[in-house]
Amino acid sequence: MADASEVHPAVKERIRRNRELGLSVAAAVFVLDQAVKWVLTYILQLPQRLSIEVAPFFDLRWVKNPGVSMGFLTADSELGRWLLVLLTAAISIFVFVWLWREKRRDDALALSLVLGGALGNIVDRIRLGYVVDYADLHFGDIHPFLVFNVGDAAITIGVLLLLLRALLTRAPKAPREEV
Repeated sequence: MADASEVHPAVKERIRRNRELGLSVAAAVFVLDQAVKWVLTYILQLPQRLSIEVAPFFDLRWVKNPGVSMGFLTADSELGRWLLVLLTAAISIFVFVWLWREKRRDDALALSLVLGGALGNIVDRIRLGYVVDYADLHFGDIHPFLVFNVGDAAITIGVLLLLLRALLTRAPKAPREEV
């Protein structure tokens, strides 16, 4: 494997631009996630009101989520809480390192969505002991999703973009040798 000094300058520049884009998008997702939670908590007083109907198919609903994205892996104790902080921080570090090295702009964007959303949820868990969820998309009594937040949505969209790219863009097969 070639060391960093052997990387073509154009590739270095592409990676640098992807880092800037990725870190900017991750920061924007993080700020948006925290700002929406602040507005809902302190301006709209959602914890006291518990629910606000926005549209026939969308409510703001106060949920203290002790689990990870979309309510999975529930932590019912302080130990569980801090283990989830460690687990999500480790995943975030992995995503950050991947983003730092990423050559593809589309993958850098997807990784930045995951990173920004994860950081927003980690801050909630450290500060509050739970993640604030509030977005309740429904169709009558049918709730196709658990209550979620901007960070959860960003994580989900980022992972789906990575999966789609991985599934839809395949390297050309090497020609087979005739015997």
